[in-house]
Amino acid sequence: MKRKLLNSLILAALAVPGVAMAADVPAAPTLASILDASGISLTGDIDFSYTSLSGTGQFTSGTSNRVFDANHNSFNLQAVDLTVAKTPTEGFGGLVDVTLGKDAGVIASSGTTVPNQTYDLTQSYIQYATGPWTVIAGKFVTDTGAEVIKTTGNTNFSRSILFGYAIPFTHTGMRATYKVSDAVSFTGGVNNGWDEVVDMHSGKTVELGVTLTPTKNFSLSAMDHNGVEQVTFGTAGSQGKRNLLDLVATFTVSDRLNFVLNYDNGTQQNAVAAGTAKWNGVAGYVNYQINDPWRISVRAETFNDADGYRTGLVQKWKEATLTVGYAPTKTAELRGEIRKDTSDKVAFAYNDGFARESQSSLGLEAIYKF
Repeated sequence: MKRKLLNSLILAALAVPGVAMAADVPAAPTLASILDASGISLTGDIDFSYTSLSGTGQFTSGTSNRVFDANHNSFNLQAVDLTVAKTPTEGFGGLVDVTLGKDAGVIASSGTTVPNQTYDLTQSYIQYATGPWTVIAGKFVTDTGAEVIKTTGNTNFSRSILFGYAIPFTHTGMRATYKVSDAVSFTGGVNNGWDEVVDMHSGKTVELGVTLTPTKNFSLSAMDHNGVEQVTFGTAGSQGKRNLLDLVATFTVSDRLNFVLNYDNGTQQNAVAAGTAKWNGVAGYVNYQINDPWRISVRAETFNDADGYRTGLVQKWKEATLTVGYAPTKTAELRGEIRKDTSDKVAFAYNDGFARESQSSLGLEAIYKF
């Protein structure tokens, strides 16, 4: 009886006006809630890896034969990606995307590269949207290719041959997209060219494209880039017309299975003794979600550097990759990958001084998204 009376007195005291219980104290607003209320998003990811290549990661020409995973035997902080964006469907907005880490030195545009670079302002643009139109002006990633710079947008750890050797990374200029319907959209733009913040030549590059999604199970994008480019990247001198045609088709069989096919065809005038250098390639992907945490991705591709302009060797280069992904949470993923590259030439440099026609590799990757 006494215990019940004591409990009643305590509850009565807590209910006195002006005396608030701890549970009633409002929580302090978080940075995420403040940004969300302002329509601003802050996202990012951390990409850490271990790479092991049987070769040196270079061709006998001295050109790297891998994009980001070029280390013979090393742990790597590949990238810390940070993106701040406010891109409303109506009116003005903008986006800033920063890459920190090893990958920054690979994607850095001409005029911004420095030795051992670990920072890159990958994107920074103003956006204006109204109705079916979206226009951006500044620096932005390319609209070509089946793969992207951010690892979270890809199904494999290593990047494809086409990603690194057939297409550009970024552009500086203007791009407009007109969405006719959910099934059809057109893209047009003008920029300084391939990976150039400041124009180093006499002309601009024009990009034109269309994306078709006739059904929820199939989409096709066709993009063409045409304009004057420096023959040697980042170096003033000889220049000529460069053209790139890029096609990407996606077939979605089910929520668990899809197929992707990517084709690229490029030419560069005044690059070789014959006048015009040519390159082309095809990459195919099979992606299968086994269950909630586990998935696999298989990629196979071939690349014909007919005049040696992109790799420093006249060769036909092929690769096959198997990636296994395990995502225990929505914010984390572990990837394991094996890959085999082959050439019809003795193209791959090795530390023992003897070049070979093939190179194998192992990659382990840990990703955290926030």
